[in-house]
Amino acid sequence: MKRYRVGVDVGSTTIKVILLDENNEIIYKRYERHCARIQETMTELLVEARSIVGKCILHIRMTGSGAINLAKALETGFVQEVAAVAVALKEKLPQTDVAIELGGEDAKIIYFDNGIEERMNGVCAGGTGAFIDQMAALLQTDAKGLDDAAKKYKQIYPIAARCGVFAKTDIQPLINEGAAVPDLAASIFQAVVNQTISGLACGRPIRGCVAFLGGPLHFLPELKKAFARTLELTPDKMAESEDSHLFAAFGAALNADEEMGVEIDAFIEKMQQGIQMQFEIKRLDPLFESESEYKEFCDRHSDAVVFKKDISEYRGKCFLGIDAGSTTTKMALIGEAGELLFSYYANNRGNPIHTAIDAMVKLGEKLPDGAEIVRSCSTGYGEALLKTAFSLDVGEVETVAHCTAATFFDCDADCILDIGGQDMKFIRLKNGVVDNVILNEACSSGCGSFIESFAASLGYDAEGFANEALYAKNPVDLGTRCTVFMNSNVKQAQKEGASVSDISAGLAYSVIKNALFKVIKLGDVSELGNRIVVQGGTFYNHAVLRAFEKVSGKNAVCPDISGIMGAFGAALIAKNGYTGQKSTMLSFEEIATLTYKTKVTRCSGCTNNCILTINDFGNGRRHITGNRCEKGIGTKLSTAAPNLVQYKRERIFAYEPLSEEDAFRGTIGIPRVLNIYENFPFWATFWKELGFKVVLSPFSDRRIYELGMESIPSESECYPAKLAHGHIEWLIKNGIKTIFYPCVYYEKQETEAAQNHYNCPIVVSYPENIKNNVEEIADGDVDFVRPFVAFTDEKTVADRLVMLCCDKWQIATSEILSAVKKAWEEMEKAKSDILEEGKRVLSEMEKRGECGIVIAGRPYHIDPEINHGIPELISSFGLTVFTEDSVPVDFVPTRPLRVVDQWVYHSRLYNAAEFVSTRDDLELIQFNSFGCGLDAVTTDQVCEILEKNNKIYTL
Repeated sequence: MKRYRVGVDVGSTTIKVILLDENNEIIYKRYERHCARIQETMTELLVEARSIVGKCILHIRMTGSGAINLAKALETGFVQEVAAVAVALKEKLPQTDVAIELGGEDAKIIYFDNGIEERMNGVCAGGTGAFIDQMAALLQTDAKGLDDAAKKYKQIYPIAARCGVFAKTDIQPLINEGAAVPDLAASIFQAVVNQTISGLACGRPIRGCVAFLGGPLHFLPELKKAFARTLELTPDKMAESEDSHLFAAFGAALNADEEMGVEIDAFIEKMQQGIQMQFEIKRLDPLFESESEYKEFCDRHSDAVVFKKDISEYRGKCFLGIDAGSTTTKMALIGEAGELLFSYYANNRGNPIHTAIDAMVKLGEKLPDGAEIVRSCSTGYGEALLKTAFSLDVGEVETVAHCTAATFFDCDADCILDIGGQDMKFIRLKNGVVDNVILNEACSSGCGSFIESFAASLGYDAEGFANEALYAKNPVDLGTRCTVFMNSNVKQAQKEGASVSDISAGLAYSVIKNALFKVIKLGDVSELGNRIVVQGGTFYNHAVLRAFEKVSGKNAVCPDISGIMGAFGAALIAKNGYTGQKSTMLSFEEIATLTYKTKVTRCSGCTNNCILTINDFGNGRRHITGNRCEKGIGTKLSTAAPNLVQYKRERIFAYEPLSEEDAFRGTIGIPRVLNIYENFPFWATFWKELGFKVVLSPFSDRRIYELGMESIPSESECYPAKLAHGHIEWLIKNGIKTIFYPCVYYEKQETEAAQNHYNCPIVVSYPENIKNNVEEIADGDVDFVRPFVAFTDEKTVADRLVMLCCDKWQIATSEILSAVKKAWEEMEKAKSDILEEGKRVLSEMEKRGECGIVIAGRPYHIDPEINHGIPELISSFGLTVFTEDSVPVDFVPTRPLRVVDQWVYHSRLYNAAEFVSTRDDLELIQFNSFGCGLDAVTTDQVCEILEKNNKIYTL
């Protein structure tokens, strides 16, 4: 009887099987999605192999993220997938120096130039096949459709790829603004490349001959091209194989010699009987114990029903509301008594304008003679776009629209919980008025789009997936963390043989736990109040609604139109604002034949060079997005509202360097990053006094980030820190041979009662990070000067700089001390000037009776790339913009606080929050860069200071 070696690679989304003969020739190979049916799919593939090879003996070895427990249960061998891939590469592509492998939810970079070193994604599935599938679904296509579209791209947009959640946040507005699908497809692939290089390479450069492995890189040529383009690989530096998607299975098969042989029919029979594995993940209570319990639940929720009337029988005035959401378009038409005449709910299919036109055409066909739309209102993500496209009468913020709809069903509601496709909103009401609003920040874990995407990955639609959950016996506890962590738990549950119903019920629980404990951050469910309205398309899922009631212990009002509440609220707003005026809305005929042109360009109004998406609807109606100020839409920038961010940026960096002729001691480069935004007046003066020409890197932009992406050693650090790599590379590429970047561990203490005056660990140590990870510096090609310095007082700085400059440049002590004295005076003067300008602008604002916003962040949040132009945007609304260090705190700040107050930049946040709390004409917005661990406490403390004085906290 013939013998074959078998390699089985059980991945997070696919199974790969290879049979090898004694000559290492492939007799059978398959790559198949398992849709969580791991055992069944593996059995089907083995049956198919049996039909080809006949009776035989198999020597089986398994590999992959989903194989280890199954291999134990089947009593077959197991090999770690990196080891399997290494064996396969040695056999098939021995010239490989680096292998980049992307799987369903795994991503790996394996270096072979000095032994074997592997870099693998941890808990984040960003930039993998699952991520690409999610993005393809968002564009109403599949991965192959994404690849086909990317061939025609013209423009690359910056898109996050740390996980699908962040990417959706970037992509959805672009979709809603009409960005071209080819450009979005290519941008998604570029995001995958950036994530792999910055998130996995983690500071180790990719050099030599590169092999691209795994399904996504095998089946998506445009993705491979994006890697080659970014890494500047020529064809001779790319190792190719027609079986690149099967390498782990091939390597496992090569390792299968030592495994005990098993007769193929006996093995298939064992698989068909089913393999039982123990539960390791905690299980939860069933949502419903019986059908009668579910019936009682449905009966109770049948009360919150809006009165509906047949549109064909209606005559009179009508009011239209359109909610252009992140993933869906909703429409509601109501009559004069608030009765619902027409509703529409559909996926945007990647084009919200076309979806809205389809809806309007359907409405136009049904609207009878004698019924007239007299006022219209849009809301949601695409509010302004649709208002412009259809010349609607008014647009309204979605929070107000949702509150208006909720209070229609319960005028005494305490709170509203809205879970949509991509966002969550918690709105607390007091006497029918909005008292507080909490939104999910950068994360949309557990929202509707996540459930839809997961359902699709298992071969279900959203409704079928929800129905599976209702009578699940052992729902899986997926926790209250982000989508990626949930995915990890789901995969573990699948390995344990959890049913689809248990997973669906577990996801329903996790959505609610995420909303209540991660987004709203409830300490106790009693904080919800007693009269709760839940809404959003996610609550059409009865499993999610039931999970809310079980977790909260409260019954909720869930309107039968929960999915179109934004549109219904917009219609009510249109009705409430109607006073007999003539509507500006286009006719149905004009909307049905509406044509528009979309183009992408860059604004050249300033150095931000914003990418503008221009939708031209004709007759002077244009909708422009992507602009950070009014210049992008062709309007002259308003100068009515002063902007202290702009003033501070100029005051900190407006130092003329010495000329080449006058710089008798040479040139020093300084990266414009982190603590340099605080201390540059000192360093600019100090080095100039000593006869050095200072070359400062430019303000950050996306190109600067990509310049240093390859040497970033950790994906979890904050974006301002990651930018430092690009600034260092910019200086090196511009011929700077000496770079000065000090480790500043103490700033000058500004609040006497504060417990200390540290810089944060990233600011203190980042030059050491740069030293260890930038090739040119590590190799000694650049003189990287990185002294540890404390700005505790002038003497402390002087002592350290005397030691540095005497040793390194043999400069006289007296000359150094003189330079330090002038530099210290200039640094103090810069801080004083910023404060005095703040006082002056505040006084002028008071005289005009206007209002202002204090932007409380770190010094480097004045960098336009980091603050995304938000200060300019606020200023354009006529609101004066202050920085946290420009407000005149004319009192002794309250101490002690609930948190340890030991960071200088943070002390400013607390002082600014207390100052704002004393004034009616100021509000505060806190900036934070995701990835900052310290902000876990600063945000809560600033929030407490403001809210105890009845101020609204905005992060």
